[in-house]
Amino acid sequence: MPEPPWLDDREARAWRAMIGVMQQLTAALERQLVQDAGLSGADYTLLVPLSEAPGGVLRARDLGRMVGWERSRISHQITRMQKRGLVAREECSEDARGSMVQLTDAGRAAIVEAAPAHVAAVRRYFLDVLTDAELDLIGPALERVLDRLPDNGDDRARGERP
Repeated sequence: MPEPPWLDDREARAWRAMIGVMQQLTAALERQLVQDAGLSGADYTLLVPLSEAPGGVLRARDLGRMVGWERSRISHQITRMQKRGLVAREECSEDARGSMVQLTDAGRAAIVEAAPAHVAAVRRYFLDVLTDAELDLIGPALERVLDRLPDNGDDRARGERP
Protein backbone atom coordinates (compact mmCIF):
# COMPACT_ATOMS: atom_id res chain seq x y z
CA MET A 1 0.00 0.00 0.00
CA PRO A 2 1.44 3.40 -0.93
CA GLU A 3 2.20 5.83 1.86
CA PRO A 4 -0.53 8.50 2.24
CA PRO A 5 0.47 12.11 1.72
CA TRP A 6 1.56 13.89 4.91
CA LEU A 7 -0.70 16.58 6.33
CA ASP A 8 0.04 20.08 5.18
CA ASP A 9 0.05 22.97 7.71
CA ARG A 10 -3.65 23.76 7.22
CA GLU A 11 -4.68 20.11 7.56
CA ALA A 12 -2.42 19.55 10.59
CA ARG A 13 -3.82 22.64 12.31
CA ALA A 14 -7.41 21.48 11.77
CA TRP A 15 -6.61 17.92 12.86
CA ARG A 16 -4.78 19.00 16.03
CA ALA A 17 -7.61 21.38 16.91
CA MET A 18 -10.13 18.56 16.43
CA ILE A 19 -8.15 16.26 18.73
CA GLY A 20 -7.89 19.00 21.35
CA VAL A 21 -11.61 19.73 21.17
CA MET A 22 -12.53 16.05 21.47
CA GLN A 23 -10.26 15.52 24.48
CA GLN A 24 -10.81 18.76 26.35
CA LEU A 25 -14.53 19.15 25.64
CA THR A 26 -15.19 15.57 26.73
CA ALA A 27 -13.17 16.11 29.92
CA ALA A 28 -14.96 19.40 30.72
CA LEU A 29 -18.39 17.86 30.18
CA GLU A 30 -17.44 14.81 32.28
CA ARG A 31 -16.28 17.05 35.16
CA GLN A 32 -19.51 19.04 34.97
CA LEU A 33 -21.67 15.89 35.09
CA VAL A 34 -19.80 14.46 38.08
CA GLN A 35 -19.77 17.77 39.94
CA ASP A 36 -23.37 18.80 39.29
CA ALA A 37 -25.19 15.47 39.13
CA GLY A 38 -22.87 12.71 40.33
CA LEU A 39 -23.08 11.00 36.94
CA SER A 40 -20.25 9.83 34.74
CA GLY A 41 -20.21 10.63 31.05
CA ALA A 42 -20.91 6.93 30.42
CA ASP A 43 -23.96 7.09 32.70
CA TYR A 44 -25.28 10.10 30.83
CA THR A 45 -24.53 8.52 27.46
CA LEU A 46 -26.86 5.62 28.28
CA LEU A 47 -29.47 7.57 30.20
CA VAL A 48 -30.22 9.86 27.24
CA PRO A 49 -31.43 7.19 24.77
CA LEU A 50 -33.19 5.29 27.55
CA SER A 51 -35.04 8.44 28.60
CA GLU A 52 -36.12 9.01 24.99
CA ALA A 53 -37.20 5.39 24.35
CA PRO A 54 -40.87 4.40 24.62
CA GLY A 55 -41.42 3.26 28.20
CA GLY A 56 -37.74 3.90 28.97
CA VAL A 57 -36.84 0.42 27.71
CA LEU A 58 -34.31 -0.69 25.10
CA ARG A 59 -32.74 -3.98 24.20
CA ALA A 60 -29.14 -3.95 25.50
CA ARG A 61 -27.62 -4.67 22.09
CA ASP A 62 -29.69 -1.87 20.50
CA LEU A 63 -28.59 0.53 23.23
CA GLY A 64 -24.98 -0.46 22.56
CA ARG A 65 -25.39 0.14 18.84
CA MET A 66 -27.03 3.52 19.46
CA VAL A 67 -24.04 4.75 21.45
CA GLY A 68 -21.39 2.91 19.41
CA TRP A 69 -20.15 0.66 22.22
CA GLU A 70 -19.03 -2.95 22.11
CA ARG A 71 -21.02 -5.63 23.92
CA SER A 72 -18.63 -5.95 26.87
CA ARG A 73 -18.52 -2.21 27.51
CA ILE A 74 -22.31 -1.85 27.44
CA SER A 75 -22.69 -4.88 29.73
CA HIS A 76 -20.21 -3.58 32.31
CA GLN A 77 -21.71 -0.09 32.29
CA ILE A 78 -25.25 -1.42 32.67
CA THR A 79 -24.08 -3.54 35.63
CA ARG A 80 -22.54 -0.47 37.30
CA MET A 81 -25.68 1.56 36.72
CA GLN A 82 -27.88 -1.29 37.91
CA LYS A 83 -25.96 -1.42 41.23
CA ARG A 84 -26.69 2.31 41.67
CA GLY A 85 -30.38 1.85 40.87
CA LEU A 86 -30.34 3.89 37.64
CA VAL A 87 -31.44 1.00 35.41
CA ALA A 88 -32.86 -2.49 35.71
CA ARG A 89 -32.00 -5.41 33.46
CA GLU A 90 -34.62 -7.94 32.42
CA GLU A 91 -34.63 -10.97 30.15
CA CYS A 92 -35.88 -10.34 26.65
CA SER A 93 -39.21 -12.08 26.13
CA GLU A 94 -38.48 -12.55 22.42
CA ASP A 95 -34.97 -13.95 22.80
CA ALA A 96 -33.65 -15.55 26.00
CA ARG A 97 -30.08 -14.67 25.00
CA GLY A 98 -30.84 -10.96 25.00
CA SER A 99 -31.64 -8.55 27.78
CA MET A 100 -33.73 -5.44 28.09
CA VAL A 101 -32.56 -2.33 29.92
CA GLN A 102 -35.24 -0.39 31.79
CA LEU A 103 -34.76 3.15 33.03
CA THR A 104 -35.76 3.24 36.71
CA ASP A 105 -37.46 6.13 38.50
CA ALA A 106 -34.07 6.97 40.02
CA GLY A 107 -32.48 6.92 36.56
CA ARG A 108 -35.16 9.21 35.17
CA ALA A 109 -34.74 11.58 38.13
CA ALA A 110 -30.96 11.59 37.58
CA ILE A 111 -31.23 12.57 33.92
CA VAL A 112 -33.88 15.19 34.64
CA GLU A 113 -31.58 16.70 37.26
CA ALA A 114 -28.43 16.48 35.11
CA ALA A 115 -29.77 17.65 31.75
CA PRO A 116 -30.15 21.42 32.37
CA ALA A 117 -26.58 21.89 33.64
CA HIS A 118 -25.24 19.60 30.90
CA VAL A 119 -27.02 21.57 28.18
CA ALA A 120 -25.72 24.81 29.72
CA ALA A 121 -22.17 23.41 29.60
CA VAL A 122 -22.58 22.29 25.97
CA ARG A 123 -23.73 25.82 25.14
CA ARG A 124 -20.94 27.50 27.14
CA TYR A 125 -18.08 25.37 25.83
CA PHE A 126 -19.23 24.66 22.27
CA LEU A 127 -22.30 26.36 20.81
CA ASP A 128 -21.83 29.88 22.21
CA VAL A 129 -18.36 30.26 20.67
CA LEU A 130 -19.63 29.51 17.16
CA THR A 131 -21.55 31.85 14.89
CA ASP A 132 -24.75 30.75 13.16
CA ALA A 133 -22.83 30.49 9.89
CA GLU A 134 -20.18 28.28 11.54
CA LEU A 135 -22.87 26.02 13.01
CA ASP A 136 -24.44 25.73 9.55
CA LEU A 137 -21.05 24.54 8.23
CA ILE A 138 -19.82 22.41 11.10
CA GLY A 139 -22.98 20.33 11.55
CA PRO A 140 -23.10 18.93 8.02
CA ALA A 141 -19.29 18.65 7.90
CA LEU A 142 -19.15 16.55 11.06
CA GLU A 143 -22.06 14.42 9.84
CA ARG A 144 -20.05 13.62 6.69
CA VAL A 145 -17.10 12.61 8.86
CA LEU A 146 -19.39 10.38 10.96
CA ASP A 147 -20.76 8.77 7.81
CA ARG A 148 -17.22 7.85 6.75
CA LEU A 149 -16.26 6.21 10.07
CA PRO A 150 -16.39 2.45 10.60
CA ASP A 151 -19.50 1.28 12.39
CA ASN A 152 -18.85 -0.59 15.65
CA GLY A 153 -15.99 -2.83 14.63
CA ASP A 154 -16.88 -3.00 10.96
CA ASP A 155 -13.75 -2.03 9.02
CA ARG A 156 -15.70 -0.66 6.11
CA ALA A 157 -16.84 2.95 6.24
CA ARG A 158 -20.61 3.43 6.49
CA GLY A 159 -20.68 5.62 3.41
CA GLU A 160 -18.97 2.94 1.31
CA ARG A 161 -21.24 -0.01 2.08
CA PRO A 162 -22.98 -1.80 -0.75
